[in-house]
Amino acid sequence: MKAKKTLAALLAGLLAVSVCACSSGSDSPSSQPAASSGGNAGAAASSEAPASSGKRGKISVTVYDRGNVPTSEGTIENNRWTKWINENGPVDVEFVAIPRTGSGDKLNVLFASGDAPDLIFEYAPTVKTPLYQQKQLMPIKDMIENYSTTYKALMEKYPDLEKAGTMDDGQLYQFGRIQRIIPKRCVAIRKDWLEKLNLEAPKTLDDYYNVMKAFVTQDPDGNGQDDTYGMAISYRASETFDQMIPGWEIGYTEDGQWQYTWDRLQTRLEFKKKLYDENIIDKEFMTDKNGARATQDFVTGKTGIYPWLVTFEQFLKTEYKTLKENVPEAEIMFIPYPETPWGVTYIPTLQNPVQMTAVVNAACKDPESVMKYVDFVSSKEFAQTLKYGFEGEHYNLVDGKAVTINQDQYNNEVAYNIDFQMLTYDADWLDLQPAFAGFKLDDPFEKEGWELYKQAMNTYLDPNGVYADFTISEHMPQLPKDVQDIRSNISLSDFYDKAVVSGNEYTVEQAISDAKAAWEKGGGDQVLQWYQNWLENESANAFSAKDAIALMVDQNYVGQLAAEDQKVQ
Repeated sequence: MKAKKTLAALLAGLLAVSVCACSSGSDSPSSQPAASSGGNAGAAASSEAPASSGKRGKISVTVYDRGNVPTSEGTIENNRWTKWINENGPVDVEFVAIPRTGSGDKLNVLFASGDAPDLIFEYAPTVKTPLYQQKQLMPIKDMIENYSTTYKALMEKYPDLEKAGTMDDGQLYQFGRIQRIIPKRCVAIRKDWLEKLNLEAPKTLDDYYNVMKAFVTQDPDGNGQDDTYGMAISYRASETFDQMIPGWEIGYTEDGQWQYTWDRLQTRLEFKKKLYDENIIDKEFMTDKNGARATQDFVTGKTGIYPWLVTFEQFLKTEYKTLKENVPEAEIMFIPYPETPWGVTYIPTLQNPVQMTAVVNAACKDPESVMKYVDFVSSKEFAQTLKYGFEGEHYNLVDGKAVTINQDQYNNEVAYNIDFQMLTYDADWLDLQPAFAGFKLDDPFEKEGWELYKQAMNTYLDPNGVYADFTISEHMPQLPKDVQDIRSNISLSDFYDKAVVSGNEYTVEQAISDAKAAWEKGGGDQVLQWYQNWLENESANAFSAKDAIALMVDQNYVGQLAAEDQKVQ
């Protein structure tokens, strides 16, 4: 097919440079002369060979199995994309399926039997860190220095890749990618209710309470019934609520310390108890285990404030669309988290901008071929191909942007390949995608969604905001097993839940007192001590929330949206 041959030609230059550099064995592969491009990339790669083996390398690589490959496409180990990778890539690859849920168990079995693949793609630090601690992983710095071109250049451009991929022995073990920073949580409020009741958008915790109280008592939906809630509070809403007023047994605070934050925890519990006692929230929220009832209340126009974990494009085209269908006059806006009583307004969870996704088996016999493959899957051409498919078959270029030809065909033939893209960079395919991708601006509803999307980004991508932890969750320091066992064996949530729903029979003060006693009895002081020691001795080299916010400023996504908006006006 013409599209495939065109792409092969584009890739040939990249692969030829990589192969030439790798064959030399030089410590400075970028200094080697590049082979001429052109022809079939797969053939070009086959004609060269690793210096160590004298022939085209072969490696084994994991891929998540989500059970989402259409029957017509084959299996996750054998489909059009695994064939394309082997035809166009620099090495032969055997793909090994790993269940997306329970990947750690499967990997442990493979390592125990000596059958673990050479290159392991895995998101979870809780899976990778034990492998590192068991010395099952290979340091990769020399591999990058000796054999890489593409990934090496990315590390030079983004030094945070090395910072985030380095373990506590000071060596680099993980490959990763840079992602666009977007917020992952939101607080949506019924703007039309605010206007009807002549209220301002809330800013402080007291403001939030007063608005929610009005939403419950002043009949904002105008049906004459007592049937509205101030805020959703179950499942994802509960998680977001906790982040709005962060306080746990221990916490990393804005003064740069890990310390006990019982007082902040008490503030949050007292606020939640007040909402419960005054019937401002669904009193059966604890039984709403998957959040289905909270979502139903929102989309049917019964909830005034909806704090949630979201993908904004999806939320605006699903939950919000359903709300508009049920209540055509409904309008929403996104509001910041409340200013807390201690004077800090936090920003929501951010998508991890430096996501570490791959490690190398310490028993790998051909690290050079692994590095060639990593370079290949980190390239711009690879990213664009797997993201959009083939030009003329899955998309056309219109004014320099990729426009899908047939969405059903794309969903069947391309969309399932996402887990082959775990080392692709947003920046490598975003230049083919308009900033408003996902929103059809000629559709009035989706145009409204686009406006709300921009408003959300402006609201939450605040470079002056305070993150509610030392860093994004994937980069948090991993407790050693003995300390993790202590933490896991201390269960305190029952105290907190009981305090919220028990009225005067069991107060928040009593719950905090009981929790402190259980914490102390369970050895919780050792957990805090470990975090404090880590902060003092190791945190300087770790990827922090401050690093993430600095990247957010550099990316300037809000500015990109504004520039794109000017083009479509």
